[in-house]
Amino acid sequence: MKPLKRPARRALLVVHVAVSVSWLGLTLGLLTLGITAYTTGDSTLTEASYRAMKVFADWLLVPVAVLTLVSGLVLSLGTPWGLASHRWVWVKFWLTLITAAATAFALRPEISNAAGNGGVPDISLIAAPSVATGAYLFMTVISLLKPWGLTRRGRRLRAVGPASERRR
Repeated sequence: MKPLKRPARRALLVVHVAVSVSWLGLTLGLLTLGITAYTTGDSTLTEASYRAMKVFADWLLVPVAVLTLVSGLVLSLGTPWGLASHRWVWVKFWLTLITAAATAFALRPEISNAAGNGGVPDISLIAAPSVATGAYLFMTVISLLKPWGLTRRGRRLRAVGPASERRR
């Protein structure tokens, strides 16, 4: 892929950070609603919490997850970081892909089931957002610290020469 020009790279970086933070915030909101639904003794509040979770799941979860994945992928391919040159980028890519798939194919249907069950507490709606929050915080940390160095592919590409020669 052709390297992104500075204005495009910066704009895409803002989009990526904004949707990534939105995904984290959305998940924290789901966790809060899940804890409320599970711990309250009021079935009306449990049902209302699950219905609120369903609104977030139906309207926000998948678009935010996909936009996070796509913006991160385009950033990695359009910058010197590359997708498979640095371990931290590679780990973030796979964790984002896995969590996006889990969000779309496991968490979202589970929220729909809970909203349809009319106020029956469900511990999985605490566990899933807890794991997701941990994953997003971990990805945030490695984005800032950029640990682990180059992958085997990254070392091979670096040995070939400057970035302009590698992109041919």
